[in-house]
Amino acid sequence: MATSAVARETVFALRRQIAKIEGTLPERLQAPAGAAPVDAPQDPTADVTPKNITPHDLTIVRRGLAVAPPDVFLHTGAEGLDTALGGGLPKAALSEIHGVATRDAGAVAGFALSLVSLILKQGPRLPVLWIGTAEIFREAGFPYARGLHRLFGIEPEQLLFSEAPRLLDALWTAEEAARMTALAAVILEIRGSPQRLDLTATRRLHARAQSAGRPVFLLRQAGEPEPTAAPVRLVLSAAPSAPRQTIAGPLAGSIGRPAFTVSIGKSRTALPGQFTLEWNPDERSFEERRAGERRVRQEQAANPVPVVSASRRGKDPAPASGAVLAFAAVGSPAAGDQPSPGERAAHRRPRRAG
Repeated sequence: MATSAVARETVFALRRQIAKIEGTLPERLQAPAGAAPVDAPQDPTADVTPKNITPHDLTIVRRGLAVAPPDVFLHTGAEGLDTALGGGLPKAALSEIHGVATRDAGAVAGFALSLVSLILKQGPRLPVLWIGTAEIFREAGFPYARGLHRLFGIEPEQLLFSEAPRLLDALWTAEEAARMTALAAVILEIRGSPQRLDLTATRRLHARAQSAGRPVFLLRQAGEPEPTAAPVRLVLSAAPSAPRQTIAGPLAGSIGRPAFTVSIGKSRTALPGQFTLEWNPDERSFEERRAGERRVRQEQAANPVPVVSASRRGKDPAPASGAVLAFAAVGSPAAGDQPSPGERAAHRRPRRAG
């Protein structure tokens, strides 16, 4: 028993020492029971001092410090997610937002734009650079300009796009842009699991983001989860929107705020978890969906009620709905007055030669 306790303490000390040498954000280290707290080194640039450190059984080490100042995190507004991430997403770091399937590309892009809206809300309204290959923009499309302003408060001229012919060019552009302090954030969207997107490439992006103090969001579209240097990986998918809330209660059959299912796929300071977030376009913040609303949505999914009945072939076709025009069409024949192709004059006269 004593031998195993000593071995655990030795392993813990070695892991902590390796984390200090690497100088990266290590994972949460669990101290052995009964172990004395280790003093953190002095750092004049830190906002906290070792006297604030309490001997907890969990020690979070961030670049040699026992704790990190709270202003280094981007708070989403969802208390559950921020608490699970230890305060929020790191501002000066590479963050991975992963979409498992191609149909999740819209949710991934919407969540990234929500994070950009939070960044612009807190700091200067600098432009944002979105980098991708032609395959990405052809498959997922571009954001809608009016939707940018309406849902996220982003002016269309603030969002810049860079379409690279190859993935290697996109990575190079992202590295060069990540070091620029004239950008509020850099978004790099990658499709699939390319070989060039390895630990070396993501380490370079992460280092540039830390040096410039700006976030870099790596959007993964329809790819397998692979090792990257990003401290946090969030797995995104679209969630059913709740009905719109009115004074009389929920409006049946309506579509409410955009909703996302967020799973913590990887984090060096948090445990895995899953949350359902709603984006509030008026307050520009996330709100976690309550358990009661989640239960209602589950009941609706278990007992779906069709809003419009399925079309069936019948002997009497349904009457066509009329078209509403601002001005009456001039010279257009009424419905049913069009002659059949066999009755047209052009079909009856002989074709002219020469």
